[in-house]
Amino acid sequence: MNKFNSFNHIDILITNFMSKWGVTLLRYSLGIIYIWFGILKPFGLSPAQELVENTVYWFDNPKTFVPILGWWEVLIGVTMCFKPLIRFSILLLFIQMPGTFLPLILLPEVCFTSFPFGLTVEGQYIIKNLIIISAALVVGSTVRDGNYK
Repeated sequence: MNKFNSFNHIDILITNFMSKWGVTLLRYSLGIIYIWFGILKPFGLSPAQELVENTVYWFDNPKTFVPILGWWEVLIGVTMCFKPLIRFSILLLFIQMPGTFLPLILLPEVCFTSFPFGLTVEGQYIIKNLIIISAALVVGSTVRDGNYK
């Protein structure tokens, strides 16, 4: 067996593994992230607490909004982990997601060191949601295949 055939064989094994497990691991990763980040909010342990409160300033008491958002996120995470509930999870996720970008508009001084490219840690925390949106699209693309990877 020459080096190319050996490399090709290893490449096939790796890509088959990724094909078999990638979407499943992505789905559970989304679930874990949403449960973990969400559960912190009702208990006042989220590092994003102040950012959320300052963003939803129009609520009578923004402090009451944060726990509700946290439980919403936990619900997204839990439903993401159960195959028949993926559609519902993605619906909840896409309702929640636009609000995560509001600080970029409402609190640019908190999100940018130098507009529009220099991001603070808070800005990076928000921009990483682009990956979550893309991951949800990938997971969502599997709901019609019958086996819900």
